[in-house]
Amino acid sequence: RQSLFFSATLSPTIEALIGTFTDQPTTIMARTSETSDNVEQSIVHYFEKTDKLDKLHDLLNKQDVDRTLIFCETKRSTEALSKELVIRGFTSDAMHGNKSQSQRQRALKKFKDGHVTILVATDVAARGIDVDNISHVINYDIPQTYDDYTHRIGRTGRAGTTGNAVTFVTH
Repeated sequence: RQSLFFSATLSPTIEALIGTFTDQPTTIMARTSETSDNVEQSIVHYFEKTDKLDKLHDLLNKQDVDRTLIFCETKRSTEALSKELVIRGFTSDAMHGNKSQSQRQRALKKFKDGHVTILVATDVAARGIDVDNISHVINYDIPQTYDDYTHRIGRTGRAGTTGNAVTFVTH
């Protein structure tokens, strides 16, 4: 019998599980580098919370910024940032684990269809969402792990297009 498993990522736990019920498994990787060569990565330095929000506002107003996915650490900060962006005149929605599956699907559909240009999300959106032409991924809050970072920025620069990943860091 032959079994095939496909995954964008393979954690050590899952690898060990596969090893328990397979004989001499072989892993084939389609990519060797950790981050996409099509993603321009940059950092924005900020001093305090209000400075951070103003710098985000300025970044979102740049001409080349189109469809943008912004990652926050918590559900509460995701909601608060999305609401603040709407107050500032942007079209935004939030996606996180406290929302029902139908609410998350509606937010994602609005983002895909262009009804909102900004989707603010927790890492619930870092894996598995497929939205074309995301110009920017913004790590408003620093990801917990390098794998989280890789999955976040992997939402842009897809299918041969160039994308931008911006990470906010404090001084």
